[in-house]
Amino acid sequence: MIFSAPFLRAAPQSGAPRSMRAMLLGFATCMALPALPVAAAPAHHAQRAHPGHGSVAPAAIPPEDAILGTINGQVLTERDVDNRGKLFALSTGLNISPDLMQRLRPQIIRQLVDERIKTQEILKRHINVEPQQIAQAINNIEARNGMPKNALRDRLAQDGVSLTTLIDQIRVQIGWMQVLREEISGRGRITAREISQREEALRAEEGRAQYNVSEIFIPVADPRHAETELEFTRTIITQLRNGAPFPIVAAQFSQAQTALDGGTMGWVQEDSLDPPVVDIVRQMPIGAISNPVKVAGGYVIVTVNGKRTIGHQNVTMVTVRQAFFPFTSPLNPQNPTDQQKLALQKATSAAQSVHGCDAMEALNRSLGEKHPSDPGGQLVLERLNPQMRQVLSDLPTGQSSRPLVSTDGIALLAVCSKGQKNIAQQSPSEIADSLMNERVEQASRQLERDLERRSVIEMRKDDKADTARHDDAPATEDDTPAPKPHGKKASGQG
Repeated sequence: MIFSAPFLRAAPQSGAPRSMRAMLLGFATCMALPALPVAAAPAHHAQRAHPGHGSVAPAAIPPEDAILGTINGQVLTERDVDNRGKLFALSTGLNISPDLMQRLRPQIIRQLVDERIKTQEILKRHINVEPQQIAQAINNIEARNGMPKNALRDRLAQDGVSLTTLIDQIRVQIGWMQVLREEISGRGRITAREISQREEALRAEEGRAQYNVSEIFIPVADPRHAETELEFTRTIITQLRNGAPFPIVAAQFSQAQTALDGGTMGWVQEDSLDPPVVDIVRQMPIGAISNPVKVAGGYVIVTVNGKRTIGHQNVTMVTVRQAFFPFTSPLNPQNPTDQQKLALQKATSAAQSVHGCDAMEALNRSLGEKHPSDPGGQLVLERLNPQMRQVLSDLPTGQSSRPLVSTDGIALLAVCSKGQKNIAQQSPSEIADSLMNERVEQASRQLERDLERRSVIEMRKDDKADTARHDDAPATEDDTPAPKPHGKKASGQG
């Protein structure tokens, strides 16, 4: 009995991989919830000697609980840095050497310091999220990546990564979005006039080049001493070129607001990018990873996901339904089990007898809906991976595909609709979303600068993430707003 090629899911439009490795990117879309407090790791103090009672030996501090510093009085421990490093290694799917992890260490510390500052602001504003909301966010990550319930938790435990590490990152990102909503609440409404002005601007720019760009922004604390950040940027580029998923690395390390979306800026025009970035993206082939690009405030790594001309991009839009026949154990193509052989027989029979999307949905329900009947809403055919595109391109509407076998089961697909659309034309709601994203990004940058300026950061000498800041500290060159915030979604974004 011959088993065909695995069932191939549609590749996400952002370029993110649909695999277990993509789990961290999932929480970028779970941002409608506020955040819980992040419990500080307990500080360990040596026991003091009391007069008349003799001296007492200091209590031993486990190396993993050693305190690296304090951020406004909240401690940062060696365990925090180690767990975040493990999470990064797991999420990229790469073998991270101890030497590489040591080079990543300064940036991990800086990221954790920034998260502590954000968390303190979240708590100050009494923003809270219930445990069940965090659980739902994790369930959403698992569902988007085709993972069974609790599979993500089990995988983290298997690799020795604390679930709390992932939860903390989710809390901060979700809570920070709630902070930003409060910040822009008085000016958060996009007016019809603003949408109309943007529509006019887009019409005037028809025929100009646009680029679908993703970014990783690494800030430089002191422009006079940027060697550490430059070395870190080069290290990240090496990992990306070795296969680390760009969206995952962006979610882990980028300090632009676009990190929440895996670094994607969407469709942008040249006048919305820094001039050094424009020079790079004009020449870059699609999918390439840039060298470090020096911009105001730090370094940027960019990749180009696509290029187009404003006003002209016709694509084929398809909607699909699927029925999934699950296996009770992973498939060994050389030795399929009786259950797997029976599943193939049933799928082959159903492919001949099931017609139409309603019938396909009903079949999937009868099979327990192990995979969703609708695998992704409207799909852009040209953006699907080649195998999926080949299956759907010539499949008549309403007719079932041949059985598509994967390690966990067999899928049948049916095309419900197929048509052409010029996706370069933005609807009013899409323009409003673009304008709001720009507003949120600007608010985030300004608030981050203000909070950092007022913070007191005291780090162990060899793990200094930044100089201590105080309320009355004078502004420095780094405190001045960058002329063009990174992560800003440009006027021509689609």
